[in-house]
Amino acid sequence: MRIGKLENSELESLILSKFNRIRPESLTVPRVGEDCAALDFDGELIVMSMDPITSAGDKSLGLLSVHVNCNDAICMGAEPVGLLVTLLLPPDYPTEGIGHIADDLASAARVAHVDILGGHTEYTDAVTRPITCTSVVAKMPREHKLLGLQPGDDIVLTKSAGLEGTAILAAERKDKLSSLPPALLEEAEGYFRLLSIVPEGRVAMEKGAHAMHDVTEGGVLGASWELCYAAGLGLKLDRESIPVSEATARICALAGIDPLRLLGSGSLLIGCPDGKAMCAALAQKGIRAAVIGRAVEKGFAFEDGQTILPPREDALYDAFLR
Repeated sequence: MRIGKLENSELESLILSKFNRIRPESLTVPRVGEDCAALDFDGELIVMSMDPITSAGDKSLGLLSVHVNCNDAICMGAEPVGLLVTLLLPPDYPTEGIGHIADDLASAARVAHVDILGGHTEYTDAVTRPITCTSVVAKMPREHKLLGLQPGDDIVLTKSAGLEGTAILAAERKDKLSSLPPALLEEAEGYFRLLSIVPEGRVAMEKGAHAMHDVTEGGVLGASWELCYAAGLGLKLDRESIPVSEATARICALAGIDPLRLLGSGSLLIGCPDGKAMCAALAQKGIRAAVIGRAVEKGFAFEDGQTILPPREDALYDAFLR
């Protein structure tokens, strides 16, 4: 068993050597002995956010660490530039696994077009599996700010519901999903490639989005509730308009989970005055989207009158994953 920081030689060979400078704003790269990162934003606003990844398996830890945090930044209308990643490892975790996590961090960073700026790595008996806590650094022009959700705005959802949860379940609990066709499980696990919402966020900004929100815990329903609640508005959703893939629907049926409440990173909610035009603009970039509802003055309900509850973590999901 090991407790404490990685050896410098391991830190360099397993992790730091994987990260090169991509962004012109980055003045430094992570190296042994360097405790800080330096960035030059040339007078633009700095936007920062932080999220831990605590429930993912080894295969998705690095990927989620990058995309979940970059997704937060783009929802503010900010351009993600770099990430600081803390990686905590159980004492008996194999060194080859550390290299795989770093490979995934590096690969996801290239997809998101961001730099890994630095962070911290440590063996500790405080955790029983690898976890990360990641901070994103992003930039935004001072004059560039989202107007905010307005009454009557359409609510657009990109891709489909439950992408992240579907991928994690397919990757981590094949034993409980063995009755499903292998091709369907392969498709579901492939949803890991869809978890970045940075491309659709850029389109939404260009096409006049009033507000954006990423779909995470609580799924599409929870994120829609949060989007409208933050603006002091209500919500009317059309359940039948919310896209749910066959893979997500069948996995959720086995797990006893509502797909509209399933972890949903990879989907973006966009509040805008003309949802059909926004969907058309996204389609031109190869991004599927649908108008699923609208912002109203008060109340949170489906078109049929059923109340939409605030977001919550799904205990059924957690139990199924464990």
